Amino acid sequence: MNIQNRVSRRGFVGGVATALGYLTVKSPIDLWAQGRGANGQPRPRTTADEYDALAKLANNENPYGPPESVMKAMTQAFKYANRYGYPDGGITEEIAKHHGVKPENVMLGSGSGEILDVASATFLRDGKKILSAQPSYDIVFSHLLSIKAESIGVPLLPDYRQDIPAIIKAAHRHYRSIGYVYVCSPNNPTGRIVTKDEIKHLIDNIPEDLPVLIDEAYFHFVDDPNYETAVPYVLEGRPVIVARTFSKIAALAGMRLGYAIAPRDLLQQMRPSSTGSINAVVKYAGIAALKDTQSQAQVKRVTLDLRKKTTSDLQGLGYSVIPSEANFFMVHLKRPVQPVVEEFRKKGVLVGRPFPPLVEHLRVSVGTADEMSRFMVAFKDVMANPPVKAATNGAHH
Repeated sequence: MNIQNRVSRRGFVGGVATALGYLTVKSPIDLWAQGRGANGQPRPRTTADEYDALAKLANNENPYGPPESVMKAMTQAFKYANRYGYPDGGITEEIAKHHGVKPENVMLGSGSGEILDVASATFLRDGKKILSAQPSYDIVFSHLLSIKAESIGVPLLPDYRQDIPAIIKAAHRHYRSIGYVYVCSPNNPTGRIVTKDEIKHLIDNIPEDLPVLIDEAYFHFVDDPNYETAVPYVLEGRPVIVARTFSKIAALAGMRLGYAIAPRDLLQQMRPSSTGSINAVVKYAGIAALKDTQSQAQVKRVTLDLRKKTTSDLQGLGYSVIPSEANFFMVHLKRPVQPVVEEFRKKGVLVGRPFPPLVEHLRVSVGTADEMSRFMVAFKDVMANPPVKAATNGAHH
């Protein structure tokens, strides 16, 4: 597999696959175009060509696209595009086999984002709250608004790790009002892991009937030997839900496929809130992706090499970087991040949004070698020329 060839590959299958993804979720073009500039005004809608020309380092995507094995599986599955009751290739069974669990322990989702939404809709009823470190994956908390739920946030430690002892204390203190505990590891936006010993300490010491959702979206990028998946706790029958996605290492973000691994009784509670809106093509893509471990290993290697090089270059310029085990990192800019995000956009580089309270830290996804070079050129220029303050009441949030 040649990663550079995959970046430039075009054709019918890629176009249709992208189109199918747009039918089930708003595209990055839509999401980006609906944002607002520093002046608070809506940005003009960008064209596909304009979007393609951007260095896209804002959404923690795999920039190389699906490998040939996955593209081939999707191509063959297009024959079911006009059918409802199509054979799905046994995607649920393949996921169960991959993790050593039973099919009854697997629930598919339209990306792992749907798994998180379903968990909140299921366990945050009757005034129940989510307990989590903050900042963490902010989409989880934005979903709470739609279901009129609230969160209990535990600040990160000074080294940006999640404070597991504090989460345990909060779980006991607020036990009657907590619906579930959310742990993202590696954490988005910091990239720091919760070690296997910390996960065990958490699960062993919170109230035994309190569900814990462990978001392993970036599992495949971790090199730290102190990190492990939490799936074994599911096999023990503990109230643990593991969320996984094909959006990151498998490069299927636009196609939407994720899943939960959990005890049967928890999934039975969750299934009524699941939409089941997963297309035929991505089910076959998922099966192929599970089997193509060689392609994933190559993506991991290239990604970690580029992350190391870029963070080293930033540190050489005098900027501290939070140690990351994911396909992104956070650099401390020493100034409010929002105006910097806008300046990068003007230079054709998309970078991450602010994650309060880390309002001086910029999250950067690891893109291709060319995209990271463009980022460094833009970084040096933007940071050497701070924007002129037009007013003192501009929001940084």
